[in-house]
Amino acid sequence: MTFHKAIAAVLMTAALAGCQSQTEGQQRATTGALIGGAGGALVGQAIGGNTKSTVIGAASGALLGAVVGSATTPQQPRGEQMCRYQDRDGRIYTARCDDRYYNGNY
Repeated sequence: MTFHKAIAAVLMTAALAGCQSQTEGQQRATTGALIGGAGGALVGQAIGGNTKSTVIGAASGALLGAVVGSATTPQQPRGEQMCRYQDRDGRIYTARCDDRYYNGNY
């Protein structure tokens, strides 16, 4: 059982580390999928009591969690375009698009 916990911890860490360069909508969808998958697996195991039920619960929970996470992301006002920039230190940030973006001076 300890081995399974270690694998789960590594997978969760890798999934959360991938959130660093994602947009807010992608982060919310990923988080929703992780939480929904875990919750769905627990419910599937509680209802069915076998591996098949657990897998079905995890898959459906992850799908539902991703949809809800994506749908609850605040939308940008119309006409306001957001662009991704990289500063001199290599950090990536999101800001409103301006002439720097369109002229290649970002």
